[in-house]
Amino acid sequence: MAVLEVDALTKRFDEVVAVDNLSFAVQPGEIFGFLGGNGAGKTTTLRMVLDIIRPTSGRISVLGAAPDRRQAAAIGFLPEERGLYDNMTAIDTIVYFARLKQMDGGEARKHGMELLERFDLASRAKSKIGEMSKGMAQKVQLATALVNHPQLLMLDEPFSGLDPVNQGLLEEEILRASKRGAAVIFSTHVMQHAERLCDRLLLLRKGAKRFEGTLDEARAELPAAIEAIAKEDIIRVAGIASAEPKEQLDGEWRRWSIRLDPGVSAGEVLERCTTSGVALRRFEEQRANLHDVFVQLVGGEENR
Repeated sequence: MAVLEVDALTKRFDEVVAVDNLSFAVQPGEIFGFLGGNGAGKTTTLRMVLDIIRPTSGRISVLGAAPDRRQAAAIGFLPEERGLYDNMTAIDTIVYFARLKQMDGGEARKHGMELLERFDLASRAKSKIGEMSKGMAQKVQLATALVNHPQLLMLDEPFSGLDPVNQGLLEEEILRASKRGAAVIFSTHVMQHAERLCDRLLLLRKGAKRFEGTLDEARAELPAAIEAIAKEDIIRVAGIASAEPKEQLDGEWRRWSIRLDPGVSAGEVLERCTTSGVALRRFEEQRANLHDVFVQLVGGEENR
């Protein structure tokens, strides 16, 4: 059973459609990237899953039931807008949020200290949040999302403001939660994290889904580019949609940037070059990365 199911979800604010007929599901142990530009509807969707705001129409199922704040015991959430009580200590903050999630106080303190140890903050357990650096406070807030061993972990722009070391720590925690069986959904507009972590991706534009699938399926949305060193006769090979000369080399040899016809693989074109006698010095496939796909499917116009 999916941990989270969203079906035909729509949210309107007056005349603005923030989320537009959105459907997807996240399975146990799956890391699901929720990608889109600023204002694409990512945070609005997560808030509806948490029952903070109600949808205009559509259906949400969390662990087999409609969203309800009583499900807090099974959910971990890291909001984009970080906010903790400056006068509370790190460990008391973690225990406080754990108690809101119906955890036993002793268990919450034990696991909270384990998290602080893992985050290299055990020596600051009794330090007040207001006395900590921004990065330290962010790690404490991450601990509040993890302390209850959530079945559904939702992270809204979690890498924002973290240095590379702490970004790596967060990636480790996402992988750890997934291995434990949690469904992890995180929103981001930083493609490198999504490429490294996600089992599946969803790209949003103006509240509507533009793509859902694996990283390989996303990269397949754009035709592969070929860099070749060949003579002029490469242009006649079947399956090549365009061949742009980039650099004149010695004699008749040139460096080419080649685009293939839809549905044609680089291997097929390479075989045709060989069988038709087209001489090659180089033939290298350059597949699109997630950034290229994002720009193609989501970029171009401002998101609401």
